[in-house]
Amino acid sequence: MYDLQFRPGESIVVDADDPAAVHAARHFRDVLGRFASGVTVVTAVDDGTPVGLTCQSFSSVSLDPPLVLFVPSRASRAWPAIRRAGSFCVNFLADGQQALSNQMASRGEDKFAGVGWRPAPATGSPLLDGTLGYVDCRVQTVHEAGDHDVVIGRVLDLGTPDEGGPDHPLLFFRGQYDTTRG
Repeated sequence: MYDLQFRPGESIVVDADDPAAVHAARHFRDVLGRFASGVTVVTAVDDGTPVGLTCQSFSSVSLDPPLVLFVPSRASRAWPAIRRAGSFCVNFLADGQQALSNQMASRGEDKFAGVGWRPAPATGSPLLDGTLGYVDCRVQTVHEAGDHDVVIGRVLDLGTPDEGGPDHPLLFFRGQYDTTRG
């Protein structure tokens, strides 16, 4: 078997003895990697414990009612806890927060060690320090999609940092972090 790194903290397993499967998986990764995406950390509090995961698959869905979506892997250790919590906060990472992205993508026991945060206004989910913005949500629906779930969240609150906060997003492009900073 061959682990093919897909994005921070996530991989797919391909049979290394099947050259066509390895090629197809690499081609899929390479083509989709040309689509730059913002990097988010989705957080919640489950039974008094903060949980989080790094997620690039995030989008707005609807203005009326206000809905967003994120797409966690079903293999994620944090996703079941977020689902149990029934609410979540999507934190938009800023340029310079690569270490935070990697920490939240890890399989470590305490992903919040050394991470500054405060409770989000509506749900109490972790609102991470130094981010570009946040969207605080209640889980509305979950749809199965292959080896991932598509989570639709009803927006309860959202915001951006005070004046003087970060200006540039953390992006993921062609298998590595990037930014809009010139």
